[in-house]
Amino acid sequence: MAKYLLLKHYRGAPAPANDVPMDQWMPDEISAHIQYMNDFAARLEKTGEFVDGQALAPEGTWVRYDGEGRPPVTDGPFAETKDLIAGWMVIDVDGYERAVELAGELSAAPGAGGRPIHEWLELRPFLGEHPTVTE
Repeated sequence: MAKYLLLKHYRGAPAPANDVPMDQWMPDEISAHIQYMNDFAARLEKTGEFVDGQALAPEGTWVRYDGEGRPPVTDGPFAETKDLIAGWMVIDVDGYERAVELAGELSAAPGAGGRPIHEWLELRPFLGEHPTVTE
């Protein structure tokens, strides 16, 4: 089994598909989108492929270490919303092909007008054990 992180960005969908920002959706469209996500997660729970997931607020702050005895440096809020992560889901699947299949299905969540949004999802594998090199 291999773990993957699916990242939902505020980038949205390609313009020709359904590129209506979520803040312009009707309440029932938002509810349908969230229900799709919940149903997707519930189905993966039954197959043992769902690990965890969460929606995130659009606010955020960059933080970094600034040296011994100094407070962390912050820079925020984020400058460009296209770089914000809207949410994430961790899946544990048999391999890359299955992860791509599930990410494609999740990309079909409904948006404005109930049509699939075809949003881009970032698929990232968890860093695994490094192989041991012996000579």
